[in-house]
Amino acid sequence: MRIGTRRSALALAQAELLARLLGDCEIVPIVTSGDRGSGVEDKSRWVRELERALVSGEIDLAVHSAKDVPGELAEGLQLLGAPSRAAAEDVICGAASVEDLPAGARIGTSSIRRAAQLRASRPDLELVPIRGNVDTRLRKLADPALGLRAIVLARAGLQRLGRESEVGGVLDAGRFVPAPGQGVIALEGRADDRATREAVRAITDPEAVACLLCERALALELQASCNTPLGAYARRSGEQALRLSAWVGLPDGSAWIADELVGDLEAPQELGRAVAGRVRAVGGVDLLRGAEEMAGVAGA
Repeated sequence: MRIGTRRSALALAQAELLARLLGDCEIVPIVTSGDRGSGVEDKSRWVRELERALVSGEIDLAVHSAKDVPGELAEGLQLLGAPSRAAAEDVICGAASVEDLPAGARIGTSSIRRAAQLRASRPDLELVPIRGNVDTRLRKLADPALGLRAIVLARAGLQRLGRESEVGGVLDAGRFVPAPGQGVIALEGRADDRATREAVRAITDPEAVACLLCERALALELQASCNTPLGAYARRSGEQALRLSAWVGLPDGSAWIADELVGDLEAPQELGRAVAGRVRAVGGVDLLRGAEEMAGVAGA
């Protein structure tokens, strides 16, 4: 089986994990538009070339960080499964907690969601956009010229790269709600490829898939984009239930909506759509439109 992946250290680590689980695999690194810093600023820039390789038959399976996968996939492709989810929370590096940071501290993050949640929690903080892979961002934290007191990253990425010792503190997922799919490795393949589907099924964690479907349903129902500060975090609650937390706000943190609901583990997408409806009913659409306007992409 040929496994397609981005060339970043984290993406390769995830592909290697899948290769160990599946056995007898060839890893095929592919450069995406996002890696080149080109293309439209939406999630498709991280997966477009991988999907093209799937459609053309160059690869049999694409490995994605699930939070990078758009709500709509290319024609003829499907999400086939996911292994067990890693930690979904965000973490702070360089400090023990957000509360421990001094007034006016400079915090680095490239995520509009993280920036919005940090501003909502601590309006005094100065948010500094930083980009690059995990190693690059950690180097920027250590660079005195940048004056960063802390950065915020996904815990899962640090775990998979063996860098969890860099974590200063784990952020409360109820307050700093993670991105939809964070910590999940999504496996995409051709809808008519039965052999790959069966191989993936053998290593798939049904709970991880249920949580992913729930979170993606919420994002799709709200028509969230890369310019929308949206958090969605589903996890098991009891034997046959899922609990879904949602957060949507303005990029400047001046307004936000949070909600939480428990639903049937066997109907995860219904739970996602139900929470989306509740968020919409209390002004979520206005916040989403406001976020797009602040990003300068309203009506695009």
